[in-house]
This record gives sequence, structure tokens and C-alpha cells, in this order.
Amino acid sequence: MKQQRRASDYDVTGTVQVSSASAVRDVIRDMFDQLYPDGNFEPMPTVFEDFRRLFEGELPGFRGCDTVYHDMQHTLDITLAFMRLVGGYERRHPTEPLGPENCKLGLVTALFHDSGYILRDDDDRINGAEYTRTHVSRGARFMAEYFPTVGIGEMVEPATTIVHFTGYEVDPNTIDVAKPLHRVIGQLVGTADLVAQMADRCYLEKCRDRLFTEFVLGGLVESSPTENFPSGIDLLRKTPEFFDNAFNRLDGPLEGVYSYFTDWFSTGDPYTESIYQNRRYLEKVLEAGDWSILRRKPPVFTTGGQQQLEDTQEIALIRLRESVTD
Repeated sequence: MKQQRRASDYDVTGTVQVSSASAVRDVIRDMFDQLYPDGNFEPMPTVFEDFRRLFEGELPGFRGCDTVYHDMQHTLDITLAFMRLVGGYERRHPTEPLGPENCKLGLVTALFHDSGYILRDDDDRINGAEYTRTHVSRGARFMAEYFPTVGIGEMVEPATTIVHFTGYEVDPNTIDVAKPLHRVIGQLVGTADLVAQMADRCYLEKCRDRLFTEFVLGGLVESSPTENFPSGIDLLRKTPEFFDNAFNRLDGPLEGVYSYFTDWFSTGDPYTESIYQNRRYLEKVLEAGDWSILRRKPPVFTTGGQQQLEDTQEIALIRLRESVTD
């Protein structure tokens, strides 16, 4: 059981505990110092600590993370993937580097790209997933408020623009950036957001058991009185199509920047390899029709943990029933 927990909250290489803000911070700092020997990592230690406080409900004015799919591990996994893409980019383009400031711009954007899911004290919603459709814009609002408090007010404008590379509120082809390298940073953040979650060894279970409930609470799932209630299994049946659409986005407006993983890792791209492995496994499950094969139960990194997962699933079921009777 201990080994299962360790594997489930570690990154795709099995070397970094992506449920720990301090562990991810330390790895990223080592990478930053390696890439930018003369760079200044400040104020990132403070930013990582404030990220932890925000998600754990310790930041004044906020209730902490209650979204069981978009939890702390999700964001830290993506932030680490972003930094690895930066490392690959810098190795491939030594004469046209992103540089330390653009790197930090991407790091703070990655850390807070899903902050719009976090409920504020004055919110009247039951769960942050109810903001699924608008969470990116809400996250931009948080960044605009928070960045000046840690001395990076100059990053508000670019960060609140490039964060939309992670969402669907704005067509990424139409995002207007002030500098060409800001577009690259946005593409790297958007790519990390897609790739890291699809490469998660528990991605399939998380889609079935967690993402579906968030979609229900976010108003993205409808039920019919003439059909059985939709379920997480229905979402998994659509996941092969999502894989295709995701790579259309990765190779289209995000311009294939996931290829920078091969410049960072000496043994290939573990993210893409893991994604293909997840897809192949899902196809076997779909062919067999045996959903019990997906039996992993990874830990939940929200303020309420496992109980929050059970409560969220119950709320989602109630919402589905209400959608039929309304």
C-alpha cells in the first residue's frame, strides 16, 4: 500500500513527489540554477509557499482546494513539466534563450493557472468545480491581485494573458501577446497542462472517479429522463477522442513544443511514452468491457482528502438526479 501511494503521487519519472510543494520547488530551483547560473530565483520560494497556503486553505480570504481532479498534485505536476520543457528549449536554442525572467513568468503562471477553482470566503458555491467554465479568467484575477504583493507586479499583464493557453475560454490562435517569447512561454505552460495530466499513471481512474464529478458540478454533463444517468465510464468511452483532440491542440496552436522533452531527457520523452501507454491500456479496457481493471485509488490532495472525494461524488449524483426532474 505504501508503494502504491508513493508511485501515485510521484511524477512520470518516479523521482519527484509532486504532491509536495517543497519537493517540487527544490527540484525546480536546482534546474533553474543549472540553466541560469547568474539568475535570481527570488521571489519563487515565497510564491511556492503561498501556493501551498492557497491550496491548503491557509491564505486569508480563500477556502483552499476542494476540486478532487484539479488538486495540488495536478498543479505541481504541471509546473514541473513546464520547467523541464524550459530546460529542453534552452538546450535547443542556446543563442535565443528564454532567460530567467521569462522562466519565472511561466512558473508563476503554471502554479496559479487553476487558482480560479479555489473558492473565496464570500463565494456562494458549494464546490470550486462549479467555476469550470470560467476558472481561467478567475485565476487571472487572482494573479492580478497577488503578484504585486510579492514584487512581481510587472508580470500581471503577460501572465493574465498567457494563462489562457491552458484553457478554452479564448482560442489560443487569437491570444495577443506583447512579446514573441511570451507566446512561447504560453505554449509551454499550455503544453505542460495537457501532457502532465494525460501522463499521470492514474489518469484513467482520475477521469472516471474525479474529473467526471467536476464536469457535472461545472454544468458540462446533462442527463436525460429517458436514458440511464451518465457516469465516469461514459467519460472514459470518450477519452480516446480526447487524446486525439489534445494532440491536435498540442501539434496545432501549441506548435509541438512538447518535443523539447527529448532535449531535456537523455533517454527519450517519458511523458509522451506514458500517454501512449495510458491510451493503449484504455483501449484494452474498452475492448474487454471490464471496468474493474481500473482499480487504482490514488490519494486526494485537497483540504478534505478522501472524504472530500466521496462528498463530491455524492453531490454530483444529486445534481444529475435534479437535472432529470427539473
